[in-house]
Amino acid sequence: MNAKNNSGKPEWVDPDDAPELTDAFFEAATIRNGETIVRRGRPSNPHRKQQVTLRLDADVLDAFKRQGAGWQTRINEALKASLSH
Repeated sequence: MNAKNNSGKPEWVDPDDAPELTDAFFEAATIRNGETIVRRGRPSNPHRKQQVTLRLDADVLDAFKRQGAGWQTRINEALKASLSH
């Protein structure tokens, strides 16, 4: 009998045929420091902000929004400044 014996042994793959490591490969990679997975993105802030629901007069809100992006941060800064008076 001259049939091939396919016993489940994997075929040898030439390491020179490995795919090119692109930027997309590294962007999707999991970064580890030993056994610990290193989180991506913004580091955690020890002074976290809390989400609240706050009712403001329409004219106050409109005035901050008219100043453009960052209006929530400006409201936060105005509230902080009012605490120091």
